[in-house]
Amino acid sequence: MSTIYTIGHSNHPLEKLLALLRKHRIQLVVDVRSSPYSRFVPHFNRKALEGTLRKEGIDYRFLGDKLGGKRPEGMVDQEGIEEVAALAQQFRTVLLCAEENPDQCHRKSLLAPLLRKRGFTIHHIRGDGEIEREPPALFETPVSE
Repeated sequence: MSTIYTIGHSNHPLEKLLALLRKHRIQLVVDVRSSPYSRFVPHFNRKALEGTLRKEGIDYRFLGDKLGGKRPEGMVDQEGIEEVAALAQQFRTVLLCAEENPDQCHRKSLLAPLLRKRGFTIHHIRGDGEIEREPPALFETPVSE
């Protein structure tokens, strides 16, 4: 099965995020922010980021309406999970949110377990470029790549 990466843009300069995406050969960024805007780091606003990524040859898909951590219903849209699963079969995919530390983000607490249940390996790209591997859940059978 495939690997899905996650990353948090934090307040990094745009070039740092692009360098991390290049380092890990990411082909598709799936934006899972409920509100893809920031007055502190406007280069990560949805339209600006989408345009920059396209110029870099990286595809962009916004799914924060389905997979954001602050959805009004409080639950993840299963259709969104299925969409990510299908995309990750075709492209080297990263889930993007704002928090650099995955321990403080819904991409680890909410999305990663649902994707692991579908057989995906989850790797969190940290701000220093290192990978934090998501361990299998208790009683979960590891799936080899």
